[in-house]
Amino acid sequence: MLQWRGLKEHRGEGNRAVVVSVANYDPGVELGRRPGAARDAKRLHRTLSKLGFKVDIHSDLSSDEIHQLFLKESRRPVKDCFLAVLSSHGEEGCVFGADGKPVQLSRIFTYFDNQCMENKAKLFLIQACRGHALDDGVEVDSAADSTEFSFSQYLSVPVDTAVMFATAPGYVAFNHLSGSVFLQTFCSLLDEGGNRNLELTRLMTRLSRSVAYNFQAKGRDVGGKKEMPCFLTRLTREVFPFAEPGKDGGAAELSATSLLHSENARTRTPSIS
Repeated sequence: MLQWRGLKEHRGEGNRAVVVSVANYDPGVELGRRPGAARDAKRLHRTLSKLGFKVDIHSDLSSDEIHQLFLKESRRPVKDCFLAVLSSHGEEGCVFGADGKPVQLSRIFTYFDNQCMENKAKLFLIQACRGHALDDGVEVDSAADSTEFSFSQYLSVPVDTAVMFATAPGYVAFNHLSGSVFLQTFCSLLDEGGNRNLELTRLMTRLSRSVAYNFQAKGRDVGGKKEMPCFLTRLTREVFPFAEPGKDGGAAELSATSLLHSENARTRTPSIS
């Protein structure tokens, strides 16, 4: 297990990011190696550390180790925002540990429904397949399946939590030697200063658009296929977890603490990973 820690921290307890990256699976596990995962982890570490997050990266953990890690993290104090990234092979509702056993996302989410994380912004980024379908980039009639998923998954997500999936229910997520389009695009947006001050839902919308319109897979079997991220939110306030406090005023001065103070709220309501 590799563990890296970001060097830049707030005074006292700051915002935290935990990245779980599974690139290599145990012998006998019939899941392919994910060589691009290491590049994603390094990029996330660099980008989030610059934004003041304390970043812990955990590589190639088993299913039980992942569950125990997030149970522990859910009980640790955080200043305003907790960010989690899970990157592995997956299916609908789960990702896989290095031992090939499933990590139930609903179980991970429920850990954070506690007093320690109450009124804190919580963001989960899930880089994993959610099925085996390939996206041709056209609209399909799958409303029934999506509704069933959204309702059941929604119930396990605590208040003031947002979950961004790399792909829609039933579809694959793409990975590459240079990293995943989803996580690399996320970092690229944050590396551009103007995006850091966006409210979270606007930032995630921009992420979805960039992945959907700018990415197209290459190769004999998947050439021309697309990827469309999927956003699930139970946020009750506008939040600005990546903003630079005090810079340019306005939104930049509002961090995730807008969850705590209603007066701050605005009035509007590759390979396959």
